[in-house]
Amino acid sequence: MNSSPIPIIGGGLAGCEAAWQIARRGLTVELFEMRPQRMTPAHHGDRLGELVCSNSLRGAGMNNAVGLLKEELRRCGSLFMATADANKVPAGGALAVDRDGFAGALTAAIEQHPRIALRREEVTAIPAGDPVIIASGPLTSDTLAERIAALTGEQHLYFYDAIAPIVEADSIDHGIVFRASRYGKGGDDYLNSPLDRDQYLAFVAALLAAEKVAPRDFEKAVHFEGCLPIEELAARGEMTLAFGPMKPVGLRDPRTGREPFAVVQLRQDDTHATLYNLVGFQTKLTWPEQRRIFRTLPGLENARFARLGSMHRNTFLNAPTCLTPTLQLKNEPRLFFAGQMTGVEGYVESAACGFLAGLFAAGHRLGVTIPPPPPTTALGALLTHLSTAAPRGFQPMNVTYGLFPPLEDRKRKRADRRLAMAEQALSDLGPWWQTTTRILSADNSSC
Repeated sequence: MNSSPIPIIGGGLAGCEAAWQIARRGLTVELFEMRPQRMTPAHHGDRLGELVCSNSLRGAGMNNAVGLLKEELRRCGSLFMATADANKVPAGGALAVDRDGFAGALTAAIEQHPRIALRREEVTAIPAGDPVIIASGPLTSDTLAERIAALTGEQHLYFYDAIAPIVEADSIDHGIVFRASRYGKGGDDYLNSPLDRDQYLAFVAALLAAEKVAPRDFEKAVHFEGCLPIEELAARGEMTLAFGPMKPVGLRDPRTGREPFAVVQLRQDDTHATLYNLVGFQTKLTWPEQRRIFRTLPGLENARFARLGSMHRNTFLNAPTCLTPTLQLKNEPRLFFAGQMTGVEGYVESAACGFLAGLFAAGHRLGVTIPPPPPTTALGALLTHLSTAAPRGFQPMNVTYGLFPPLEDRKRKRADRRLAMAEQALSDLGPWWQTTTRILSADNSSC
């Protein structure tokens, strides 16, 4: 058996998870991360697994497919989930993390693992190893992206992802902003800036008139529908924001006892509650415009911004055309892809994809076949989508219960159907994971 280290390109969530799963099988890994030698437009530091957008990993309950996906990863020994759970911060019904604590702990785990060698260098050519995992993420360098595009036989696709601003907590006017979660779920984890009708309409008008960062000449601005910039949403209609990220339902302003016309929610971004991010306020406004316009929001008049919003290009493959159900490149099966590069969207989905790629690549090196997880599981549903979605117009996708096989009994209420799907998923996950662990252990006595 080939005993050389398995190269993994990219030290993000997917690359770290893949490295961890391979190393657990007694195999060695070389994990390549180009930062800090070469930075990206969105990252701020050199730590692995840096969360560049929100600090939220989204819903924690089983009524949401991403909550189920997190539970599946927990049960399968995911490094990502162990690190997230150890660094969580209050976020109502969601799982959110202290982004600095999370990245620091993830980096330490990788650096301290005896079978993982971390290489701080940019990879511009795909290594000759077998297997190789490419988890270079949505901010893949132009040089490597060109190599990947040549291998896939198609021009790579891209879209823009927008980052929300972060505000320092002690610069917020707590006499105006109030604490509450929608319908009282999760206590008072969120801060809420209440707007009346006139304030809301003035805010929308300011967004529409503001100066935006223009895309470069050779790029076409294509936004992921689930992460549209706030000004793009405002352009769809005067009331779009009031029924979207600024909807006031389930919230009451304690000063008036009434539901505001609109609200801006702020979610805790660190363990010590010194930073809050503006929920759903991804933006491509210029930085001076962000400061000017966001300080018109009630309670944020004197806001100090720890980070302003920005935009960057995301690169991903047309997975149904390029990849097999085991995340291998169809025309060069020694290459495995993981994370957002495959066309999944979201932190948890990216880590899940890295988890699967790590298992499949380990099996490839050991000469054993790892069965894909059942399609009734969140892991399996996500993987099935990547391999069976319509290639035309393929776009990044979050995990949803809509990707699961329908239940035979379709007459149940929506909430009951989702819980039944979750119960079935966890029931089916156990035997698959036992089989996978047995297969990977059979030819590897050092595991």
